[in-house]
Amino acid sequence: MSLTPFLRLPLTDLTGCLINHQTYDKCGQFEMKMMDCLEAYGVERGKKQCADLIGDFQECVGMQKQLLRFHAMREERYKQWLKGERKREELFAEPPRVDAY
Repeated sequence: MSLTPFLRLPLTDLTGCLINHQTYDKCGQFEMKMMDCLEAYGVERGKKQCADLIGDFQECVGMQKQLLRFHAMREERYKQWLKGERKREELFAEPPRVDAY
């Protein structure tokens, strides 16, 4: 993930704040903490000093670990089904009701 624009122009300075994650509940706090840290240390030094915050933000946005966990659990359920430890009906849990939100 690049922290600075490829070509820096006055237009990129004006429009850079339009695309962010502050309007979303999920990743807004991670982005704010990351940007505060980068502002305190600067971009180049902040890449090392704020690496854990940058990693947390990237995980929140990309969900790589969450998807790997999902795939591992699904593969384990299929293996159990193929071995006969789990019935076809018990392969996955029942979905929630439509109005369960």
